[in-house]
Amino acid sequence: MEDKKTCLWERHNALGAKMVSFGGFNMPIQYTDIVDEHMAVRTACGVFDVSHMGEVLVTGPQAEDFVQYIFTNDISDAPVGKIYYGMMLHPTGGTIDDLLVYKEGDERFFLVINAANIDKDYAWISEQAKSFDVVTENQSNYYGQLAIQGPKSEDVVKNILGIECKELVFYTFKKIEIDGETIIISRTGYTGEDGFEIYGSHSFIQKNWDKLIESGAAKPCGLGCRDTLRFEVGLPLYGDELTDNLTPIEAGLGMFVKTDKPDFIGKDVVARQKAEGVSRKIVGIELRDKAIPRHGYKVVAGDKEIGEVTTGYNSISTGKSVCMALVNIDYAKLGTQVGIQIRKKVFPGTVIKKRFYEKNYKK
Repeated sequence: MEDKKTCLWERHNALGAKMVSFGGFNMPIQYTDIVDEHMAVRTACGVFDVSHMGEVLVTGPQAEDFVQYIFTNDISDAPVGKIYYGMMLHPTGGTIDDLLVYKEGDERFFLVINAANIDKDYAWISEQAKSFDVVTENQSNYYGQLAIQGPKSEDVVKNILGIECKELVFYTFKKIEIDGETIIISRTGYTGEDGFEIYGSHSFIQKNWDKLIESGAAKPCGLGCRDTLRFEVGLPLYGDELTDNLTPIEAGLGMFVKTDKPDFIGKDVVARQKAEGVSRKIVGIELRDKAIPRHGYKVVAGDKEIGEVTTGYNSISTGKSVCMALVNIDYAKLGTQVGIQIRKKVFPGTVIKKRFYEKNYKK
């Protein structure tokens, strides 16, 4: 099946971006250089096309009850304009997807899901919704999305796009009328830096992408540095640190699983894991060598295989060779000595916190 194209596809090609298949879409992996784009976000401002992400609107008298039932975080008594991160789970506790929930009103919630999972997620959401007085609408084909990220992003959004955003704090949003349409702007992102995500029609997103690129105030950035940025601050990628067979507790994301709220799908499994512990866990590992641990490489202790790498890089911001890995719980303690098998050689490493670089969000 041919990859889908976002509303900015022609612009990526005009800029000479290297295009790759990702999540069923033909997306830019880089424009110039991943290191250059990565550091632009860490030090100034970069803009990403994230129009491949999916959006689902849930409305109706039981909208909150429904979202509570399919979502691990607790949205009860949430103020309008608040955003929550969490997961949707199988009854087994495995992760269907991780997502953001935007509260637009007491009977109106906006869900942002991963591109590769849009069809799977929406089919599952629609099936669960049959037991509730709600309406679900897949709005993924309507919305385009920009992510404007970096320490200068607030100034760029205000001065280049003319959108006031100073009052937004981390994980809040507002809806505003611009050019005859309603857009959503949130103080969110996937880079560990301050930033904003803007949802609007394809024409709105195209016009504002052009403003940003023509201004030179925001560097166009591809999925390559989006991955290196999120990885450095310990953010998971669905398919690597979260999967259908991996629970958020095993992934070390228990803070987004509220087992003291009313029943939700998969609750009994993750509540038991919280209470009794898990047999495996995602950890950080730092190598004492410059070799780069890649996804799928074996983690060993002596001659025993104890896990595998989920994501690994030579960290651009720190210069260290680090990875996240799913390992046997007996080897998950900070300071534990392990090895990474890279081809025929084993490189020594140490279990460390999986946040390799400190986040710089605006609180």
